[in-house]
Amino acid sequence: MVSTPIMQFGTSRFLQAHADLFISEARDQGQDVGPITIVQSSGDASRSARLDALANPYPVRIEGLIEGEAVQNTVMVKSVSRCLSTATQWDEVVRVFCEEAQIILSNTGDKGYTPQECDRSQDFDQAMSYPAKLLLLLRARYAFDASPIQIMPMELIVDNGEVLKQRVLELAEDDAPEFRRFLTEDVTWVNSLVDRIVSQPLEPAGAVAEPYALWAIENQEWLMAPCAHSSVQIVHSLKDIEALKLFVLNLGHSFFAERWLVASGSEDIFVRDLMDDPTELSALKSVLADEVRPAFIAAGLTDEFDAYVKTTLERFANPYLDHRIADIAQNHPEKVARRIGAMLAFAEEQGDQSPKPTLSAIVTKYGGDQ
Repeated sequence: MVSTPIMQFGTSRFLQAHADLFISEARDQGQDVGPITIVQSSGDASRSARLDALANPYPVRIEGLIEGEAVQNTVMVKSVSRCLSTATQWDEVVRVFCEEAQIILSNTGDKGYTPQECDRSQDFDQAMSYPAKLLLLLRARYAFDASPIQIMPMELIVDNGEVLKQRVLELAEDDAPEFRRFLTEDVTWVNSLVDRIVSQPLEPAGAVAEPYALWAIENQEWLMAPCAHSSVQIVHSLKDIEALKLFVLNLGHSFFAERWLVASGSEDIFVRDLMDDPTELSALKSVLADEVRPAFIAAGLTDEFDAYVKTTLERFANPYLDHRIADIAQNHPEKVARRIGAMLAFAEEQGDQSPKPTLSAIVTKYGGDQ
């Protein structure tokens, strides 16, 4: 079996159409990157067929718009060399982590970080959270040869690398000082932001995804890029990219959801349907131009904002993507606070005092401060 410098925890269709695809394309171009060992950390036996299929070339269908032109093509992903499960192959997971891995990727879903009662056990338990399993693996690596390693979480958590680091350090609070020093000095914890709409899985492995994709990685000393790819960006700070995603794309979704809720719209309305409605499209463009753009002008991000809005509108109009407004409207008050309320606070922080009547009214409706 070939050595796998990249180890990935998570088998989601997102990872299949994102990091695994990028690394596959980089290898096709001759880059000396990967291959990947994928680890199923959930132990879900119902996904065993997917796990078996991932180690063979699998398809990702890319469907959407690029510069207004419809695109439909299929890419075969060939970057995965081995698939393991923590539930049944923990000893082999430990071996690969200690002997082969240089970069660790993860996307363990909403529940992956949830603390579990067994997290502080010295022995492996399948019920452990991902940070607790990672700590056991790092202890094993430290005992094996204490060689440096890079941890790159891809969960949708702000400062995800720092959050994971602090959780692991919390769980390791009673470990020896030398090991804790290894965790802080020889383990590189990387913050990143990922973005791609992956609309559906293919069976037994593969996915359908939009053309747009981003893997923004915050630069730091000792950083190893997983590959060179047009969708991979090494940036000084993620803050500007996070603001654009949250206050344009996510805000736009919640703005549409608010109008749909007020109109008591059909359950079968998709984002693309509203983009085809001149009234709804005009409303979205107006709120972005008149109420959001001034904040980004004040922040010195005018060009970045204009380019991102153009890309976002094209993504929203994707004729192949079934993105239901009813799904976006779930937990709507919380999303209004995180997206629209936070945008108003961002504008104030930038010194933008221009009126924002539409967005302010939405925030007030759900009990937030204007």
